[in-house]
Amino acid sequence: MNETSLSLLARVRANSSHDAWRQVEQVYASLLRKWLSRFDVTPHDAEDLVQEVLLALSRELPRFEHSGRTGAFRSWLRTILVHRVRDFWRSRQYRPAASGGSSWALRLEQLVDETSDASREWNLEHDRYVMARLLEQLRPRFEEKTWQAFERQMFDGQRADVVASELGMPLNSVYVARSRVLAALRREASGLVDE
Repeated sequence: MNETSLSLLARVRANSSHDAWRQVEQVYASLLRKWLSRFDVTPHDAEDLVQEVLLALSRELPRFEHSGRTGAFRSWLRTILVHRVRDFWRSRQYRPAASGGSSWALRLEQLVDETSDASREWNLEHDRYVMARLLEQLRPRFEEKTWQAFERQMFDGQRADVVASELGMPLNSVYVARSRVLAALRREASGLVDE
């Protein structure tokens, strides 16, 4: 089976190739660091915790069953993050002072609660961040004109006929370009980001 026809999640689950895991790390490391900073974790400790989360992900991913429920993977990853942060602070027998008057433990509990603002914020940031990283990874797979046709339609909101004229492409090619990039993005994001 052609690896590019599988989602990133499926490639990682199917085999533990270095390239697939490197992609996962590129997609998730910065997002995890950003969230760790909200729990009074120093940048040095955050690097260790990111590696712990990714290690837990690599150990548990073969047993992960996507329930078909919207956000199943991001919720599962959020839970791994919460457990690692709890373990981190418990192992140090330290209770950092939280900003805004609430404790780090309370903020973690809010992150676990799927109905909380913190959880909704995680979901939104996760999906936006993952899509942006996947787009960065996909770009080199396409010719520049194909990518420009996609970007101008999807991000700039330009009509296909205007894009075709500006890029000197047949109108049908502009539609095909958008369709090809979107199909690749959907394939890569399958299971990670829900439509």
